[in-house]
Amino acid sequence: MSSSYYKPEDLPRFPEIGEGAPALWEKFNQWYGAVFEEGALSAREKALIALAVAHSEQCPYCIDAYTRSCLERGSNLEQMTEAVQVAAALRAGITLVHGVQMKDVHDKLSM
Repeated sequence: MSSSYYKPEDLPRFPEIGEGAPALWEKFNQWYGAVFEEGALSAREKALIALAVAHSEQCPYCIDAYTRSCLERGSNLEQMTEAVQVAAALRAGITLVHGVQMKDVHDKLSM
């Protein structure tokens, strides 16, 4: 019995999710592939963004996949760590700015 929901060996099994809806899986793969093609952003930059989002969303599968992708595209530990720090700072800021809503409700109800 596994001690964790996350199983690294499941990452290569990702395509299996398409078995129940192959046409939709194909459309997803076409779109996903197009998103990560070179464009206004390089593949390296896109991998760093994906790594940051993976951490923000807390997806261990994506963290594994995009750590590898970043390394394959020439990023180093310092760059990857900085991308993760950006995601963490943004997540903290997002949490704090929602405090304005709390303050508005407080002010309205405390009148």
